[in-house]
Amino acid sequence: MRKPEPVAPPRLPIALRAAVSTAIPVLLGWAAGDIGAGLVATLGAFTSRFGIGRPYLSRGVQLAVVAVALAAAVAAGAWAADIAWLGVLTISAVAVAAVWLCTALAVGPPGAYVFVVACAAGVGVSASHLSPGRIALLVLAGGAIAWVLQMVGAAAGFRRPERAAVRHAADAVAAYLEDIGGPGQDRARHRAATALHQAWTILVNHQPLAAPPGSELARLRAATHAVHVLFADAMTTAARGQTPEPDAAGVARALGTLQAEPDTIAHRDPDRLPLGRPPILGLLRQALQTGSQTRRVMVRVAVGVPLAGYAAVGLGVDRAYWAMAAAVLVLHQGTPLWRTLRRGAERLLGTWIGLGLAAAVIVVHPQGWFLALVLALLNFAIEMLVTRNYLLASVFITATALTVGTAAHPLDPGQVGHLLLARGLDTLIGCAVGLAVYAALAGRQETRRLGDAIARTRAAIAATEPFVAAGDAVSLPARAARRDLQRATLDMLEAHEAATGGSRDQRAAADRQWPDVVAAEHASYETIAALWAIEQR
Repeated sequence: MRKPEPVAPPRLPIALRAAVSTAIPVLLGWAAGDIGAGLVATLGAFTSRFGIGRPYLSRGVQLAVVAVALAAAVAAGAWAADIAWLGVLTISAVAVAAVWLCTALAVGPPGAYVFVVACAAGVGVSASHLSPGRIALLVLAGGAIAWVLQMVGAAAGFRRPERAAVRHAADAVAAYLEDIGGPGQDRARHRAATALHQAWTILVNHQPLAAPPGSELARLRAATHAVHVLFADAMTTAARGQTPEPDAAGVARALGTLQAEPDTIAHRDPDRLPLGRPPILGLLRQALQTGSQTRRVMVRVAVGVPLAGYAAVGLGVDRAYWAMAAAVLVLHQGTPLWRTLRRGAERLLGTWIGLGLAAAVIVVHPQGWFLALVLALLNFAIEMLVTRNYLLASVFITATALTVGTAAHPLDPGQVGHLLLARGLDTLIGCAVGLAVYAALAGRQETRRLGDAIARTRAAIAATEPFVAAGDAVSLPARAARRDLQRATLDMLEAHEAATGGSRDQRAAADRQWPDVVAAEHASYETIAALWAIEQR
């Protein structure tokens, strides 16, 4: 029985883009006789890490905003570099703001961490004695190169990301149809609901322009609507203890590849505007509300990052921003306890191993095209490994950072040893402070997370009941209530998964509240299925 895998673009083209995005600024700087300027511009190559999997038009807008934000972050770091305490406060402010914006607006990986690294790097590149304005322009130029390389794939298939999302959702629904009545039914249902939510996000939220009737985007929306109807009907069938039609899974997969006519399953009014996500200001306000997971993570970052910075300054470490970047890495994703501990340990061990590789590169001191090749290979390795083995990726991340920081000026052996020792020490400080802050705050913060998520799901169910009673599934308030209910249900399941990976008390609470989670999940999907049935009638 074929199970759908998460939508994960192949790493090879991503790694190639990262490598070329890094090499071009270095080569241009070498050709212009200013290798230092080329190295500063490589900070803009971080732009190539964003937008993966997004539709190309939305990707272009997002990447442009990211490039400008990176340039501003680096310039802010350079502006505050001369005063240690001001640099710590600036990086801390950028960290908190980046967590807020990236999480609330679902920017996607690598998220807030990159902007903090960029700001911290701005403190380091201030030694080049370039003005913050010129530094920002160089980073923006590097971002423009990365933008072009990210967007060049549109020539090979402008709607390729949308097609992949619809196909993945259809496969997930087909797998659920095949699993009904089996032990994996609930898990398959959750995967299908998540995949459909992602597909609608890509087809609606990530579309800056309207879809003309008859366009490929309109056909993909119609196919996804039909797949969603199949999913809703299957949930109703499963609730009655019945099994779906034998060919239902095949129909779902055919819809996902546009090989079946959607109108044979359900007709979607092409004149009805699709309901997108809530307004941006609303999302930002929700992220700041009491009980929001984004707010919890922001508090951890607001405490941990400056503590790491001031601890490094107090211990005499000359580049405290490395410690701050390490603390952000540990804290910014809001992962459960064991995943957080693992990420911190991987970063620490990877950094220490990477110091050896960095030492070899620094001693060789590559220049010109050789430097561009070395940095390209290092970034290629990072992108190939970062999703599969973060420990190994950290080895190359460390070597890359130290190569960029030292390539413009050769170091004598004594300076190399001091640099490596300092980098290992401040990474240890940052990881230790990040884990200590997590241990001090997360236990108390996470205690109510699952209970709050269950309560929000029940409230969302109650908000949809008047529309079910009135037989209204197509008005704007009814569709908004259905959207909010699905999002609340997915958040609740995510909160339960986090609790199962948390502390002993959190795992015990997850076990106690599991019946409530199951009941709320079933009620939610029954309500959603009822609304879909009303819409079809």
